[in-house]
Amino acid sequence: MANVVVIGAQWGDEGKGKIVDCLSEKADVVVRFQGGHNAGHTLVIDGVTYKLSLLPAGVVRPSKLSVIGNGVVLDPWALLAEIDGLRQQGVEVGPDRLRIADTAPMILPLHRTLDRAREGALGKARIGTTGRGIGPAYEDKVARRAIRLGDLADADVITRKLDVLLVHHNALLRGLGLDEIERAPLLAELMAVAPRVLPYADTVWLILDKARRAGKRILFEGAQGTMLDIDHGTYPFVTSSTTLASQAAAGSGMGPAVLDYILGISKAYTTRVGAGPFPTEQANEIGRMLGERGREFGTVTGRARRCGWFDAVLVRQAVTVNSVSGIALTKLDVLDGFEEIKVCTGYCLDGELLDHLPASSVRQDRVEPVYETMAGWRESTQGARSWAELPATAVKYIRRIEELIGAPVHLLSTSPERDDTIMVRDPFLG
Repeated sequence: MANVVVIGAQWGDEGKGKIVDCLSEKADVVVRFQGGHNAGHTLVIDGVTYKLSLLPAGVVRPSKLSVIGNGVVLDPWALLAEIDGLRQQGVEVGPDRLRIADTAPMILPLHRTLDRAREGALGKARIGTTGRGIGPAYEDKVARRAIRLGDLADADVITRKLDVLLVHHNALLRGLGLDEIERAPLLAELMAVAPRVLPYADTVWLILDKARRAGKRILFEGAQGTMLDIDHGTYPFVTSSTTLASQAAAGSGMGPAVLDYILGISKAYTTRVGAGPFPTEQANEIGRMLGERGREFGTVTGRARRCGWFDAVLVRQAVTVNSVSGIALTKLDVLDGFEEIKVCTGYCLDGELLDHLPASSVRQDRVEPVYETMAGWRESTQGARSWAELPATAVKYIRRIEELIGAPVHLLSTSPERDDTIMVRDPFLG
């Protein structure tokens, strides 16, 4: 049985939560390997909606082990709030079901303060972060001044690290005209939260290696999407971590040879939250219809998502940089009733035809999409569970997408419900 990596092939919000939940039924271990609680996953199971930000989607299944890897930045207060929220819905998440890398860097209150202050100072040039401290926490990790989960076991270690951390952050806060952070209150907060989160801390890479050697099936769950990757996304309008499939190895402590199958998730159209280039955006009635039908509001922020036609150029890039084995296409039903549907097959920039999105943000803003128009369908695809239930024109649309992106559609989602999924090929079979 293969180990499977699930990644977003667009700008995030592709429906990874449902797909991961669907696949987690066959997995033994589900692993989050990057990002933080800025990523939202919505699961709808037997009519009950679960909204997750930090916890792996497999956490709602009692028999599965959920793991948060070293590539994730961990807000301990947000973690506990999410666990408490699930408990109110009847889902118990104890240390027997959730293990967190003791090397995971933590998000502190000062990171949230700095994140919001810097975003506000940018004015119209703001990136559109969630303001949850993700970026500043990753900065501290790379600068080797982060406080990691395992550090909570030693007050002396935290005290020394806070001294180093505050020298840097207080200088930034002074420059922004904000009050400095005092060490004593922050130390007290950390010492108070330590007993509640330390029971989850563990040597994750060792747990995963033992699971692999025992023949367990491991599902790696990515957050955000390929086009928000710090290196390969629409920089600087990106997240602060690597969102690609290769990060599943680095962000969990496993070697890349264990990543057997890469499943890319893509909507049947395109959405984006926040600022940044969006070549196929429809700031018109079509975009409004897509947003209303698809209920396009961010799980974490509640912000309305920008909507547009399917961009085969971007998804083809995602297929290439992730070595995608197959695609899970979601929200096909949102396109029901359109007389015609457009697909972006290329870009035009200053008279030149491009088959990829250029790296320069200035050039990205100037590209014009080249569209291919296809016939739509009037029949409903909502809730379809077999190819035979799909209109012929919908099947034709899917086949054309496969040709344009260079990857087969192995799963098709036709509603938020777990069972409304057509599985062409089981990723766990490789």
